[in-house]
Amino acid sequence: MKLRSFRLARCCTCYIGMMLILACSAFSGQVIDRVVANVNGHVVLQSDWEQEVAFEAFSDVREPDSFTSAERSAALDRLIDQELLREQVRPSQPPPTGQVEARIAEVRKLHSDCATDQGWHAKLLRYGLTQSALEKHFGDQIQLMKLVEDRLRPSIQIDQKAVETYYQDQILPEMKRAGSSAAPLTEVFSRIKDLLAERKMNELLSGWLASLRSESHILTPEAGAGERNR
Repeated sequence: MKLRSFRLARCCTCYIGMMLILACSAFSGQVIDRVVANVNGHVVLQSDWEQEVAFEAFSDVREPDSFTSAERSAALDRLIDQELLREQVRPSQPPPTGQVEARIAEVRKLHSDCATDQGWHAKLLRYGLTQSALEKHFGDQIQLMKLVEDRLRPSIQIDQKAVETYYQDQILPEMKRAGSSAAPLTEVFSRIKDLLAERKMNELLSGWLASLRSESHILTPEAGAGERNR
């Protein structure tokens, strides 16, 4: 109980201190960042949020200003989730360069006007991004995905019965409605097993994040009194 109270006091102190800095800077006429969340003492700024929206828009080939309020709020929640996961393990080694380059190449192919380096850098500039920021973003994603895989994958077991049930209850009826012949189970067994494993991974990840949130102090200035568990 004492430890929990100490952590709450530390978070509140950090939050109040940041608010004072923001207030003083505002009175001096400077244009500065705004705190949008405090995750166990780690400050998330407005610029972090805007950049996350830009990353997601760039990856989905959308305009950043096309995001609805709900989509922007979801992007902030993902930032908070990422910070909660980083608190579990701080990777000591950078992600493999090849994986980062491959991810960037995938996204680049989605933008038809980025075939040339000039077009690529112009598009990044339009989204308010840089090559180094993009590399860091995808590198962080890869590291977090590895963290999740290492933590959750060993507990996932998909047996033959689960695959057969999915094939009988989902694949066959869907193929029948489409008027097509379903591939034999032996041909699609591995794909169904991978699909079920990914679904289970998502379920476990959602549960893990819910547990981390319940044990954390997440402060958001826009939430009335200034504290909210998102």
